[in-house]
Amino acid sequence: MDAFTVAVRFAGIAKEFMVSNTLNLGFTTVRWYGVIIAFGFLLAALFGGRIAYTWKINLDKMIDVLLYGTIFGIIGARLYYVAFRWDYYGSHLADIPKIWEGGLAIYGGIIGGILAGYVVCKLEKINFFNLLDMVAMSLLIGQGIGRWGNFANQEAFGTITYKNWGMMSDIVAKYISENPASFGLENVENIPQYISDNNLYVHPTFFYESVWCLLGFGLLYLILKKRRRFSGQLFLCYGVWYGFGRMVIEGLRTDSLYIGSTSIRVSQVVSGALCAVCLVLLVSLTVHYKRHPKPIEGIDYFPPKSEKELAAEQRKKERKELRRKAKEMRIRDGKATNRPAEQAPEETPAPDATEPPEEEETDAAD
Repeated sequence: MDAFTVAVRFAGIAKEFMVSNTLNLGFTTVRWYGVIIAFGFLLAALFGGRIAYTWKINLDKMIDVLLYGTIFGIIGARLYYVAFRWDYYGSHLADIPKIWEGGLAIYGGIIGGILAGYVVCKLEKINFFNLLDMVAMSLLIGQGIGRWGNFANQEAFGTITYKNWGMMSDIVAKYISENPASFGLENVENIPQYISDNNLYVHPTFFYESVWCLLGFGLLYLILKKRRRFSGQLFLCYGVWYGFGRMVIEGLRTDSLYIGSTSIRVSQVVSGALCAVCLVLLVSLTVHYKRHPKPIEGIDYFPPKSEKELAAEQRKKERKELRRKAKEMRIRDGKATNRPAEQAPEETPAPDATEPPEEEETDAAD
């Protein structure tokens, strides 16, 4: 995608907004898409770190989860998108790494990040379902902010609308001209002129999803504070909330990923399945824990460690103690080697036994 600056219009607002997809820093130019995604990620990570601190999860372990989850999340998001657009990327392999131009599928990112997080949780002995709850709230923050990267790229919009919040720009008009059938304009010759004459606008679906995600974060935060009953509850709520909203919003979009050559939208199928499965699990587990309440593991109580874990900790302590003693010995040996030889004190010669002792002078009486 080339750099551009374009005037964006909204149906209910007389003012035009100048939008650029690049940010000039003087010494270099960066894409607003990447900046916005990074900002959303930063806020999500900070919130997750705060929750980890509150739940007494080791922050060093959480950094490992964040690192590997982020790397494999980005890889998963890109591979998911590329897989369903292989008709293009199959002949443009050099474009696959260009994530700054857009093309990150959220479900691919969730799958990649969760798989990496699961492995790290097993290795680091972290409650995986508590991690999912933390990730659910962080995801809604990142998605709610990150969707504005689509606005900067003038993408992820929907079909024609006559609502006051409808959006239009020359970039959008160009896309409509290249894909007229998606907008019911295949019989129109001069589409840009037709759009201008008839004041046509499109659904800003990126905005719908941003608002939906931020509202979802507020809802999950309230559940966290007032109604959380078991580990994994917030993630199931996320699946229901986001899955339902995405399923509806996806139906308005014109740039969806499709299953093969069919008209079935991938994200609608995945979103519907996610919503249904999470809803069933949420209801059944809520009923179960309402009847049989118990503290949340890793939050309200910490289960006793197994003999194997205790033995591993003891071996770790012993190795640490051996390293400490070895370090002290090296330090002592180094000091002994570098210390100059101490000089022996001078010996005082013993008096000669053959010499008669000196007589003390005494005053003789006359």
